[in-house]
Amino acid sequence: MRLMIIGSLNGQISMAGKIAIGRGAKVTHTEDIEQAIGALRSGRGADLIMMDVKLNIASLIEQLKAERFVVPVIACGINTEAATAVKAIKAGAKEYIPLPPNAELIAAVLQAVAEENNTMIANDPAMKDVLHLAGRIAPSDATVLITGESGTGKEVMSRYIHQKSKRANGPFISINCAAIPETLLESELFGHEKGAFTGAAARRIGKFEEANGGTLLLDEISEMHPSLQAKLLRAIQERVIDRVGGTQPVKIDIRLIATSNRDLEAFVKSGNFREDLYFRLNVVNLKLPALRDRPSDIVPLSQLFADKYSEQNGLAPKKISAAAGAILKAHHWQGNIRELENTMHRAVLMSQEPEIESAAIHISGQKAATVAKIAGVAQAVVEKAALDDNPALVGRTVADVERQLILSTLDHCLGNRTHAANILGISIRTLRNKLKEYGEQESING
Repeated sequence: MRLMIIGSLNGQISMAGKIAIGRGAKVTHTEDIEQAIGALRSGRGADLIMMDVKLNIASLIEQLKAERFVVPVIACGINTEAATAVKAIKAGAKEYIPLPPNAELIAAVLQAVAEENNTMIANDPAMKDVLHLAGRIAPSDATVLITGESGTGKEVMSRYIHQKSKRANGPFISINCAAIPETLLESELFGHEKGAFTGAAARRIGKFEEANGGTLLLDEISEMHPSLQAKLLRAIQERVIDRVGGTQPVKIDIRLIATSNRDLEAFVKSGNFREDLYFRLNVVNLKLPALRDRPSDIVPLSQLFADKYSEQNGLAPKKISAAAGAILKAHHWQGNIRELENTMHRAVLMSQEPEIESAAIHISGQKAATVAKIAGVAQAVVEKAALDDNPALVGRTVADVERQLILSTLDHCLGNRTHAANILGISIRTLRNKLKEYGEQESING
């Protein structure tokens, strides 16, 4: 954990820094915003900023965005009025901490930042296999290519590998190749010298140098322009980079991880991605399964997000009801974990019951109540089977029973989908989607 402190607050904020050092953080102290931005440009990166609430937090947030530094900011103050704290939050601060510092509070904040994007849930066999392989290769310095649909948790997996590696005490630096304009990406990766181009007012260290001794994640690498791919290949092969406008090569010591939601082999064949670079990146390939292919993880992940957003919104934590869980497991999750997280954020805010009820689950593109009709029936069948000790159904999943219920009803109706949908109490569209899903599963399993 790299902590940057901005301001002094009569020494109280420095005391918070000492507590953080005692908890294993590496602390950088700057007097003002200008010094802080200068430190970030020079490669003294930060995972968290603690800042005097009297300083211009909005200005810092704006400068961080302008220079594409993604760092959460926490405001600190002595005997501050509530209005000041609220103003800081509205300006973009993630949290407010009163001073003098409480050691346990500081520790909790550091832990929350460290764990925010690092929680790994792998109860499902499909995910367990991937996690096992990740654990085996993590201690090495091998380059890793992580593939999978958008929203499957590729950055979380990258951080997991970093934390399990011998570089865990070094920095973890991430850059999204798709989010930065092509004209700026080279400078972001390799850095630039003062005056290298219009707007280069000072030397800036790139992500490769900032990641020295640690791990560099190149997120969505397939979006990188072919002209820049050649320079990246040299950096990987020779572990040397050239700053834009620089005259001396710079040695680097990093572990590289790349991610893509595309089929890179097909991208290579189409001429959009260099074959030699692909082979350099694909030393170890981890393919993350889609959320719909790891059903055992859906409810645990949902509960994780429910707890997270309950805490963030100052609400009492709630368990997910069986009916709500059935809806969540029945959905196709085209947007994967990212879609699930957004759904649970809404559910936490919408819920009116002691448990998160089915009515609070609003899934984009389809009515929760419609899905609940079929999923709820399947859930009831499973629960009744357990009470009756029915050997034909005990131990089977809700999804399995739901599938049997749909197919049996369709068979009863001699294949008439409209009639079957009326009996099941669902729309013909929902029935078609379910049958399409079952067909895709059969083609995969077959």
